[in-house]
Amino acid sequence: MSGISIKRPLCVEAKRWPHWAQAPLRLLGPLTRRCYWGLGPSELIAHGKCCAEKTMVNRPALGVFPGADWCDKLRKVLLGVAPAGLEQVTTMACGSCSNENAYKAIFMWYRGKQRGVDFSPEEISSCMVNQPPGSPDLSILSFHGAFHGRTLGVLSTTHSKAIHKIDVPAFDWPIAPFPNYRYPLEENKQENAAEDRRCLAAVQQLIEDFAKKGRPVAGIVVEPIQAEGGDNEGSPEFFQGLQKVARSNGAALLIDEVQTGGGATGKMWCHEHFNLDGPPDVVTFSKKMLTGGFYHTAELKAPQSYRIFNTWMGDPGKLLLLEGVIEVIQKDDLLSQVRRSGDRLLSGLKQLQSEFPAMLSKTRGRGTFLAVTCSSPKLRDSLVARLKTKGIQSGGCGEDSIRLRPALIFQEHHVDIFLDRFRQVLVESK
Repeated sequence: MSGISIKRPLCVEAKRWPHWAQAPLRLLGPLTRRCYWGLGPSELIAHGKCCAEKTMVNRPALGVFPGADWCDKLRKVLLGVAPAGLEQVTTMACGSCSNENAYKAIFMWYRGKQRGVDFSPEEISSCMVNQPPGSPDLSILSFHGAFHGRTLGVLSTTHSKAIHKIDVPAFDWPIAPFPNYRYPLEENKQENAAEDRRCLAAVQQLIEDFAKKGRPVAGIVVEPIQAEGGDNEGSPEFFQGLQKVARSNGAALLIDEVQTGGGATGKMWCHEHFNLDGPPDVVTFSKKMLTGGFYHTAELKAPQSYRIFNTWMGDPGKLLLLEGVIEVIQKDDLLSQVRRSGDRLLSGLKQLQSEFPAMLSKTRGRGTFLAVTCSSPKLRDSLVARLKTKGIQSGGCGEDSIRLRPALIFQEHHVDIFLDRFRQVLVESK
C-alpha cells in the first residue's frame, strides 16, 4: 500500500483489502461522502428494493413526461420538509445546476417586475444575439470566500479557490466581504457586531454602485456557513440585516443550502437558526438531500413553459431514496441526535483548543457541521493525514481549517472516539 496516494474517502472491501479492513483502520466518519449514512442502514436498502425497480429502469424526462405519482411524491417528500413559507420546488440534478437555474429564475422575476407586460419584439430579437434589452445587464451579488458551483454562471459567484476559476471567463458582478469574526464569539460580541455592520454597509454600497454602472443587482446569493471557503459563519443578526438590505433594494435573497441543508446543523435548514423575518426568496439544495433543486416563492415561478428546463429535471430514483431517508430521520429523531452529538463535539473541540492553543483556534459551527482552525496549512494537512492512520476520516477547508461532517447517526460514543484519537494526534504533533 505504500505506493497508493489516498485523496478520496475510502469504501474498504475486506475481501479485496483485508489489511485495510482490520480495526482500528475502519474509518470513523467525521467527514462523510455528502450522504447521511456510514454503511447504508437496512431501512434505506429495503426501501430502495421495494420501491425502485420501475423508476430505475424507466427514468422519465420529468419536465415533459413525469410519472403519474410525481407530483404526489414532490408534495410528500420535498415539500414535506420545505423551509417554512416556501411552497414551490423545482428539481435539478446537482448543486451547481440548482444554483444556475435559481439565478435564471431570479433574473426572469426581476425583469418581469421591471417590464410589467409581455416581451417586446425588440427583446425577442436582441436576446438571440446576446444583446440588451433581451439579454439585460443584470448581476448577482456574492461574497468573498463563497462557493456556489463550477458551471459558467455560478462560477462568477464562486470565490474560494483560484483553481476552480482560472482560464474561465467571468461576469463583472459585485463581491462583498463576508463577516470575519473574532473568537471566542461570546468574548467579542461588540467587535463582531461591528463586523456585521461593516459587511452590510459594503453590500448596500455595492448595490448602489452597480446600479449607477447600469448593472443592477437582481439577487444576493449567500451560504449560511461558507463551507469550501473555510467554514466561515455569519450571525443571525447578519442574515437578518442582509434580508432587509435585499428587500429594500428590490433584490431576491437566495440562501444556498447545498452543503448546509439536510440536518447536519441540527435543523433541516441552517437558515432556520437565523429567525428571519419571513422566508428567503430562494433556497437551493443538493448533496445530503440526494437530489438537487430549489425552493422558491410563487413570484419566482416562471410564467412560461421551458424557461427553467433540461432533459431530466432531476432524478425520481433519488427522490425515492430521499423518502426513505426522511422517514428514518423522523422515526429516529435524528435531528435531536445531531444536536446532542454536536454539543458534545463542540465542547470537546474547545477543550482540545484550550489544551493546544499553539495548534488550534476558532472552534466553530452548528450541530455537527463544525470546524477548527490550525496554526498553519502544513499542520492542518499533517493532522488530517495522521488522523487517517488512526481510523478517522476528516477533511480540510479554506486555507488552514479542519472540517467535520459526520452522518446524522453519529452518536456520543463516536464523538468520544474521535476526540480521543484527535488528542493522540495533537500530542504526537507537538
